[in-house]
Amino acid sequence: MGERAVGGRRVLVTGATGYIGGRLAPRLIEAGHQVRCLTRSAARLRDVPWASQAEIAEADVLDLGATRRALRDIEVAYYLVHSLGSPGFEKIDRRAAQTFAAAALAERVKRIVYLGGPAPEPSLDGSAASAHLRSRDEVAAILTNSGVPTVTLRAAVIIGSGSASFEMLRYLTERLPVMVTPRWVSNRIQPIAVRDVLHYLVGWASVPGDVNRSFGIGGPDVLTFQEMMQRYAHIAHLNRRVIMPVRTLSPWLSSQWVGLVTPVPGAIAKPLVESLIHEAVCHEHDISRYVTDPAGGLKPFDEAVRLALVKIRDADVETRWSTATWTRAAAEPLPTDPDWSGGSVYIDHRTQQVKAPPRALWNVVTSIGGEKGWYSFPLAWSARGWFDRAIGGVGLRRGRRDPVRLYTGEALDFWRVEEIEPGRLLRLRAEMMLPGRAWLELRVCDDPQGSRYEQRAVFIPRGLAGHLYWRSISPFHAIVFGGMARNIARAAERA
Repeated sequence: MGERAVGGRRVLVTGATGYIGGRLAPRLIEAGHQVRCLTRSAARLRDVPWASQAEIAEADVLDLGATRRALRDIEVAYYLVHSLGSPGFEKIDRRAAQTFAAAALAERVKRIVYLGGPAPEPSLDGSAASAHLRSRDEVAAILTNSGVPTVTLRAAVIIGSGSASFEMLRYLTERLPVMVTPRWVSNRIQPIAVRDVLHYLVGWASVPGDVNRSFGIGGPDVLTFQEMMQRYAHIAHLNRRVIMPVRTLSPWLSSQWVGLVTPVPGAIAKPLVESLIHEAVCHEHDISRYVTDPAGGLKPFDEAVRLALVKIRDADVETRWSTATWTRAAAEPLPTDPDWSGGSVYIDHRTQQVKAPPRALWNVVTSIGGEKGWYSFPLAWSARGWFDRAIGGVGLRRGRRDPVRLYTGEALDFWRVEEIEPGRLLRLRAEMMLPGRAWLELRVCDDPQGSRYEQRAVFIPRGLAGHLYWRSISPFHAIVFGGMARNIARAAERA
């Protein structure tokens, strides 16, 4: 990695494409540390503003050899990897932690820093700890017993623009003035602002000694989820919410309800909801003996919410929970691959002349999705999103992180940005539930009359269901895809 900065250390950040890792890496760079980021796909960090100041190592933490190479010469390693939302996530996270621990020991890493969840305790009704909390605790134990000094920071609900917990709180409160809720809304929680979490994480890069233990981290307020919703409503200038707790809403039913109302899909909402059935209050604040609290003290809940809402209002959200949810392997064939297992490839291709310069057209292309929509037949797009949510998909509610800027790898409604060639090409990979795989390419070309817009929808069917799916929706392509091409062209001309 070369010579390190004065006073800085050589650090590795795993999960750098995730919510916390994507914010931690630039702050470590700003603090003078030499940062290497481990990711399964280097392309996903290509467009972030700080990428040129970090070293990127492409590896999977389940691969011992690749992980050892990524950890070579590293002093402090941040472990921010988890498989929340994936089937069998406990087994995957166990293997990943064991592999990472063995690699860190072999490469003589001086410290591992892990951001985990609160220590699992029986709920007030006597039920066992959730699978999510058990898994986080198991990972902490694997790393702590690895032979490498490990610091585990145990945080409950993290309040910050773009976090899954904050999105749950925000959308439940804003969309439901009257709600029937499970009893866990009365459990006590000690939320913490994301900037305070990052303060502690950055601080541990410089702490001397071989500390090997966990620390509870939480803000100055201990609240119930019900109180958090009422406080959010007050800060957001909403009427006081009518909340009626009942006994009959199981964690599974609660997660379906959260998935219906909020952008967070059921696969992620379920483990988060299951964690909320346990009280999560810090029993110590020993961390301040090693890393001083932030200047001015830890952010109270109300201030953390206000800061998050300002970030959302100003379209200044650094990272979102949805960016980390990568549902397709990066190694899958692109739609440009001419020979894919001898299978069929269906293509819908549209071309539109545009009486506007390429730059104006490109600005329209990169603004699609989210609040702007998809420039054609909104009801059809909405219906597809509702159907996707109903069968367990992500739906359209994920929106986009920023109304103007797009990065490779981030979520865009029920698509994922797979490739960006600035000014030329935007390729999206479908993440809705499909009997096959799909892409949407939006291309800007030069033309003597202004510019030319080319749009290509590509579908690789899986089995008979895939072929039937494409044939069943083909009659609507002229309306949906044809209208999209025409309306994007008109929007560019108006601009």
